[in-house]
Amino acid sequence: MTKGRTFVHLARLCLLAGTLLPSALQAQAAVQSTPDARERANALASDLVGKMTLEEKLGQMVNVAPAIPRLKVPAYNWWTESLHGAIGSVPTTNYPEPIGLAASFNAPLVKEVAGAIGTEVRALHTLGRQTGELGRIGTGLDTWSPNINIFRDPRWGRGQETYGEDPFLTARIGVAFVEGMQGPNPDLPNVIATPKHFAVHSGPETTRHKANVFVSQHDLEDTYLPAFRAALVEARAQSVMCAYNRVDGQPACASDELLKDHLRGAWKFDGYVVSDCDAVQDISDNHRYAPDIAAGVAAAVRAGVDNECHTATLGPTPPPLWQRYREALDRHLITEADIDRALIRLFAARYRTGDLAGVRQDGPVPASAIGTAEHQALALKAAEESLVLLKNDGILPLKPGARIAVIGPLGDATRVLRGNYSSPASAPPISVLDGLRRALPHTQVVYAPAGESMTDGDPVPASVLETPEGKRGLLARFYNALPGALGRDGKPMAVSAKPAATAIVSGLNNGDADMAAVDDDYRVVWTGFFVPPESGSYRLGLSGWRNGRFTFDGQPLVEFVDAPWGSLPKLKTVRVEKGRRYPIQIVADAHGETGVGLTWKYVSEQPEADLRAAAANADVIIAIVGLTSDLEGEESSVERPGFKGGDKTTLDLPTDQRKLLEQAKATGKPLVVVAMNGSPINLDWEKQNANAILEAWYPGQSGGLAVANVLSGRVDAGGRLPLTFYKNVNDLPPFDDYAMAGRTYRYFAGTPVYPFGYGLSFTSFAYSSPAVVRTTDGGARVSVEVRNTGPREGNEVAQLYLDFPDAPGTPRLALRGFQRLSLKPGEVRALTFNLSTRDLSSVTPEGRHVVLAGNYTVSVGSGQPGTGVPSQSASLRIEKAIALPK
Repeated sequence: MTKGRTFVHLARLCLLAGTLLPSALQAQAAVQSTPDARERANALASDLVGKMTLEEKLGQMVNVAPAIPRLKVPAYNWWTESLHGAIGSVPTTNYPEPIGLAASFNAPLVKEVAGAIGTEVRALHTLGRQTGELGRIGTGLDTWSPNINIFRDPRWGRGQETYGEDPFLTARIGVAFVEGMQGPNPDLPNVIATPKHFAVHSGPETTRHKANVFVSQHDLEDTYLPAFRAALVEARAQSVMCAYNRVDGQPACASDELLKDHLRGAWKFDGYVVSDCDAVQDISDNHRYAPDIAAGVAAAVRAGVDNECHTATLGPTPPPLWQRYREALDRHLITEADIDRALIRLFAARYRTGDLAGVRQDGPVPASAIGTAEHQALALKAAEESLVLLKNDGILPLKPGARIAVIGPLGDATRVLRGNYSSPASAPPISVLDGLRRALPHTQVVYAPAGESMTDGDPVPASVLETPEGKRGLLARFYNALPGALGRDGKPMAVSAKPAATAIVSGLNNGDADMAAVDDDYRVVWTGFFVPPESGSYRLGLSGWRNGRFTFDGQPLVEFVDAPWGSLPKLKTVRVEKGRRYPIQIVADAHGETGVGLTWKYVSEQPEADLRAAAANADVIIAIVGLTSDLEGEESSVERPGFKGGDKTTLDLPTDQRKLLEQAKATGKPLVVVAMNGSPINLDWEKQNANAILEAWYPGQSGGLAVANVLSGRVDAGGRLPLTFYKNVNDLPPFDDYAMAGRTYRYFAGTPVYPFGYGLSFTSFAYSSPAVVRTTDGGARVSVEVRNTGPREGNEVAQLYLDFPDAPGTPRLALRGFQRLSLKPGEVRALTFNLSTRDLSSVTPEGRHVVLAGNYTVSVGSGQPGTGVPSQSASLRIEKAIALPK
């Protein structure tokens, strides 16, 4: 997926009445499979398409599919996002960023999370029907998730959306997500999952629309395709998204090798293919693979792309995109049969999800199923299981009564928790500072604010906003644009003199989602007062994109002018007095949505002195540092030290944070470092100087409480690194080199700061020697016992690694099994790992999958063998090689 909307139509839009389903699994259980469900959907789709005119057909080829009233077909938008939480016009549940979900090493948990997200996606569809907003982003019964690209290089900004660097881990977590999202019957999916971006796609962001990626057959089959194969063949994902870049000369969305040979050929995929947004346009405009756009769409359709995402559909009056397909038909580059084939796949999918009646028998999921207490609890559990304890000299768990000083620019931050591809309208987020105060209500917790930082910028809560009438929030007035005066091509938008509607809102919400009087093109003016909770310096401003003007206390403060997607918040520092009512006004022009948010950050005017003062009265310092998904993320205009276009140029923390940690160390007090980030960072200094390190990722709405529960010992740490944490980018090949040699734990020859699979517990574990036997199907069964040898109950992830016979193409080591478990002191658990022939296989330099004959070493333990963690090994000999299909 590409540049998306901010999804802030109207957070105050009420959840409509309905009976709350007690769990996502019960919602799924309502679907009854019938032997001919898929055949019936195909037949209905074929009949429907046969009744359409050519013009009606062509209108369905892009992500915004218009209604066809005469055939009783409602509008539909294929653009739906739910990477780690549903995104819509009302508050939804926000789970940890996918890299954090992967760190749980808990596939059943991820399946449960995906099921809960799917329930909320279906509920948003219900809400869309009830409010008449079908056709908007976030109302469909499909989702452009999961992202199962391999996080091959720590510089990639979108790596946070993935399940890490290992093909096996990514495959198992990806399968769990797809199965949870779609439900127990892929022929009648609750929500269609769309693994992306197919394939060989992992940065740089700055060149993704034009890059020509050359990859060996070995790396293609060994690294880049296994997770897609598992999601599509094993989990039966019913859709897949093709990528922007070229692969060996052909655009991914027009690739014979990917879409024909592998997808439709070897893997027998019979679902539909959607393009990444503007990827079809790239075929002609950026890749120059086709001479013009009509030839470009023809290349995509003939390769097997069924639906095109185009960002021009974001506007209220998009261009007639269907004309490009008509031109391709008129020039005989494609046939009407090609169009029919694509549409039958698309409409069959809508029948099978229940968007169109005739196949499913279950009813809609009520809007009251969004943000339930059950989902909130699951978000906290997922956040707790995502946390990785990297170092602990005994300072953790925190001693009862220990006085705590919290420092760092992310100590009280909330935006950082959500990560990217998340809804601003999610449950109230819990910062680490708030989490510690909740988890330790009788403990002294003092916060020393940091100085100004490029990580600053949190949504302003409604609690500090007041309407002119003294109510909580802001007064919003909506003025419709005058006909023909939409403010494009550098001209200002002209609006009516009187507002079409007014509302009291909690923040900068669009406010048009349920207001019939408000057109797609309008100006919104928010007015009210900012009432600071403390005296001092605040950074205030706007976040988001497009246009906006912010006036504070009667004076212009900041302005967005045609700000691109992915812009950093624009902030200025003001000094204010506690409790004083400062008048504010924000004005924004909207074409479908405004895109701006109101942002703040309380900062110290003397951060070093405040740090020393807080440390002087503390027994332990907890530093909350890291990055944000505004700095690392999707293609953007960001260029700051260490960051460019969404990617990183260094693994180091920002300079102000490194300086802060050194100052904290100089106080002589024990130092605990909590890192929030979506990608590997250099933790070498922290490893040498801190007393404890906790990797927290972007942990979701309840992340701060999860961190506090682990630091306090209420919950044992149990996450493991799904990535190698390197010391320096100079230890790696060039970012744009897609060869895997020298990358990830499987092929990296150097010494990392922390290895893939690493993580500690508050207790200790021991393993018996594995027992290995061959099975009749050519695989192997590995049995082992795990014992908790420590003083308290704890979490462990048993990991199985294979060391292959010495042959060209084999990795140094490869994960082939994992199980997360919790054991009481002294408890012993017997584990079994069943390895298939594909698990035992490796890939030859020519790209052939084969189980090699020869001697293997099977290691089972708390992490990679040879990394200082408990691990036991056994031998396995295979006498005869076995060849496998793609």
